[in-house]
Amino acid sequence: MELGPYILLATLEGAVTAAVLALTAVGLSLVFGVMRVVNIAHGEFFMLGAVIAWFTAQAFGGHPAIGFAAALIVAPLAVGAIAVLADVTILKRINYDPERTIVATIGLLYIIQQLTLMIYGPEARPVEAPFNQRIALPWFEFGDSGLDFYYPWGLSTTSYKLAVIAAAVVVLVGVWLLMTRSRAGLLMRATQADRDMALAFGIPVERVYALVFGFGAALAALGAVLVVPIQQAHYLMGADPLLLSFIVVIIGGLGSLPGTLVAAILIGLSDGIISVFFSPTLAKILATLLVGLVLVFRPHGLFGTRTV
Repeated sequence: MELGPYILLATLEGAVTAAVLALTAVGLSLVFGVMRVVNIAHGEFFMLGAVIAWFTAQAFGGHPAIGFAAALIVAPLAVGAIAVLADVTILKRINYDPERTIVATIGLLYIIQQLTLMIYGPEARPVEAPFNQRIALPWFEFGDSGLDFYYPWGLSTTSYKLAVIAAAVVVLVGVWLLMTRSRAGLLMRATQADRDMALAFGIPVERVYALVFGFGAALAALGAVLVVPIQQAHYLMGADPLLLSFIVVIIGGLGSLPGTLVAAILIGLSDGIISVFFSPTLAKILATLLVGLVLVFRPHGLFGTRTV
């Protein structure tokens, strides 16, 4: 058997990473694109979504699908509400100043992290997947006798991982429709284009900011709910999503949703493949080097626009 089947398996693992990363990074990109706020606490909103998903799943008995379905609704709504509260009580009071918002969101990061440690504890805890059947992977190969078909032959994935990819695609299409086909998206794009002009036309900019900040956090929480049956919920799990989301947003272009999606697929797939064949640490190192190259040769990102 050649190397190809193992590359297929690694690509599927990378696609799961890319799907969750795309949801998380799109939330971060929306916040920066509309509000011009660098949200350092974004990874903690991801972590909070996973922890709330665990609490929600534990609160419901019976089939795991019941608790998981409830977590898909409760966690994003709860995290979004917390983010809106943080925006109204903290970011609004400092007038969304770029430097002060960085300091404020760093403080918010530690507040969320330490409160989670006090309430949830230091243990890593799993959420049971609603379904998790093994699916054998087929493979075609040209041999001496022609086309050979192998099924099953040893490597497999799970139905839940495929569902995560599909769910992320559906949600991302929904975000695109929201931004391009709805009045809410029009208000967000108008605020992003020119805040002062939006105020002149009577758009409630501060309300838009609060909703965008909550929506970005809810997307991160949704990504966490999808991945927590694969990765256990832990109070320190927000660091990697934050790092990778910043890498994706910088490579794709600050505030560019198409660039964020392309970069998420690129980083997610490379992270999955390199992690399977080499190590996760090497994957992070290469991603960081890629950011350095982008900043040197294309500072505004692959899809970003130059700012004067």
